[in-house]
Amino acid sequence: MTLRNLIGISISLLLFTCAPKKSGESSANEATGEVRIDGSSTVYPITEAVAEEYRVDHPGVKVTAGFSGTGGGFKKFGRGEIDINDASRPIKDIEAKACEESKIKYVALRVAFDGLAVIVNKENKWLDNITVEELKKIWEPTAQGKVKKWNQINSKWPDAEFHLYGPGVASGTYDYFTEAIVGKAGSSRGDYTASEDDNVLVQGIEGDKNSLGFFGLAYFEENKDKLKLVGVDNGKGAVLPNKETVMSNTYAPLSRPLFIYVSEAATKRSEVVDFVNFYLEKAPILVKDVGYIPLPAKDYQEGVQQFKDFLTVK
Repeated sequence: MTLRNLIGISISLLLFTCAPKKSGESSANEATGEVRIDGSSTVYPITEAVAEEYRVDHPGVKVTAGFSGTGGGFKKFGRGEIDINDASRPIKDIEAKACEESKIKYVALRVAFDGLAVIVNKENKWLDNITVEELKKIWEPTAQGKVKKWNQINSKWPDAEFHLYGPGVASGTYDYFTEAIVGKAGSSRGDYTASEDDNVLVQGIEGDKNSLGFFGLAYFEENKDKLKLVGVDNGKGAVLPNKETVMSNTYAPLSRPLFIYVSEAATKRSEVVDFVNFYLEKAPILVKDVGYIPLPAKDYQEGVQQFKDFLTVK
């Protein structure tokens, strides 16, 4: 082969390698950008599982997820500081107004079901079930500083002081529990150990034989060897939370859907749109993997269409 032929082949290969890709030929691996997420500590494990999967195929996209609580996340969302807010309850009127004042439009997408678990220490051998009314007596604001012992709630219970553990006031789980049990969101006694980090609550209940607390069912499932689940009786008999009782809402009133809220401004960036579609595609499997309860398949399909419609209407 002549030197001229070799030079010709080399030039041809160079031109082929450097030639720009045609439309539609770019790889997902080449995507760049950022997706900023915060909000519910309950939804966080789902979002982080989705983010981990997404990073594998999209290493150029920086996906960050925090858990400052549903309320804390909505504050950031209303200021335009994040693209997506994980929420364990629907947005409140005051939060929606803040978004409106900041000209932030959004779409709410359901991603899973969850139940709120009522938990006691593993060594507690006498409390298997509790009524909604008994929970209200424990947690209502007027109980603060006055109702301190188990036998003040039920005369058959021990003459011993109980210690309470639950999410902080910025948590959607706190809002949901207080509304369902006390009758008003955000209304409860304040003398309890509060944390936005459910792992702190797990450790507290595990180390306190007279403890009682509540948090998302998935966190109990992760720690069921350390804690004891209590059935809740709403007047129709005690029910333990599980996939069937949560989806059928027989575990009432402590069953709920979980959401992600996506801002319109964020959807102007292709990486955010791609991530949300990826989220809805992978959620049925990943929700189950991290201990939550998936929506019916048709609900995820409706979510995909809802998001598509939101993008079209903008």
